[in-house]
Amino acid sequence: MALIVQKYGGTSVGDVERIKVVAQRIKENVDAGNDVVVVVSARSGVTNQLIERAKALNSMPNEREMDMLLAVGEQETIALVAMALHSLGVKAVSRTGAQAGIITDFNHTRARIIEVTGGDIKKQLASGNVVIVAGFQGIDPDGHVSTLGRGGSDLSAMALAGALKADICQIFTDVDGIYTADPRIVKSARKIEVMDYDELLEMASSGSKVMQARSVEFARKYNVVFEVRSSFNNNSGTIVKAEVPTLEGLVVSGVAVDKNQTKVTITGIPDKPGSVAEIFEDLGASGIGVDMIVQNIGRAGMANLTFTVAKDDASKAEKILQNTCSKMGAEVSLTGDIAKVSVVGIGMRSNSGVAATFFSALAQKNINVQLITTSEIKICVAINLDKADEAACALHTAFGLDK
Repeated sequence: MALIVQKYGGTSVGDVERIKVVAQRIKENVDAGNDVVVVVSARSGVTNQLIERAKALNSMPNEREMDMLLAVGEQETIALVAMALHSLGVKAVSRTGAQAGIITDFNHTRARIIEVTGGDIKKQLASGNVVIVAGFQGIDPDGHVSTLGRGGSDLSAMALAGALKADICQIFTDVDGIYTADPRIVKSARKIEVMDYDELLEMASSGSKVMQARSVEFARKYNVVFEVRSSFNNNSGTIVKAEVPTLEGLVVSGVAVDKNQTKVTITGIPDKPGSVAEIFEDLGASGIGVDMIVQNIGRAGMANLTFTVAKDDASKAEKILQNTCSKMGAEVSLTGDIAKVSVVGIGMRSNSGVAATFFSALAQKNINVQLITTSEIKICVAINLDKADEAACALHTAFGLDK
């Protein structure tokens, strides 16, 4: 008998018929003798509807009240899934994030988990119940409802799997697993059977939409083995766990594309200690992440700085930076939307010539590189947005991933 944590996304529980399918899948696991904890998202589209209603009443709604509102979506789903299981003769109880003991900090709409007690989940499992938990939400130390932000339900599932020491965490979604590239961009992309935490973490941070980086980081920290698979069929998915031995010659595991990036350039920064720190401190205080940072060599006491931010954060970042830069006599400009294209693979650690293959593939397609960042297992470049798909296909072929 195993303890399994399953997470079902919004499309998997999108309507009554889909919920019935999910309930049947859960029942099969129970009939096999397993203990099952299920984490669910709000039904597809519900969260967006709630946000629209809030903004129709107030263009800048209070974040505490937004958490109260958005938590409703998952609470609807947990009750419906429990009812569906009851109709199949399966004992089940629903629990909110607070009841499941997911304790967060005080940052409403983007809270971070600080503790997971599990509430009475183990007691309920011992009584033969399936426990259905609302993902995406928790409670802060003062008792206020909080939400975890983007990818929050995956994070809830990972946190519970870690706290309960589950044998596996299954992330059910609308795709069959993790592919060597986005199949909508690269038609020859193939499903990866087994993957390393670090590889997926790099792919997630590079634009892969299957998993959010926060969830993968949590799984790696607490050694949670998980599987990404589809709720629309019974095919096996992609297993993600600690470092996996690679086949000789397999250098790169995947190609990732992120088209949601804007390049920011700051000129005339005083070339002295503390200037760059001040810029990034102000952005960080506003919750804006930056990537692909490049600073030129200072001349005549001045330096230039270029980096990327998410396109959704661009306007907010520009306002913050204009205020910061005006104090130091620098100028800020958004210099256009760009794409990040990356190759990732733990095989890069022991293989030379990866950079040569990477840049040769882009050069053959006459694709110019604007910015470059690397890690031990990743090369990432910023290029023109209209070249992103072509670059991904070229790199996928160059590293033998079409085979």
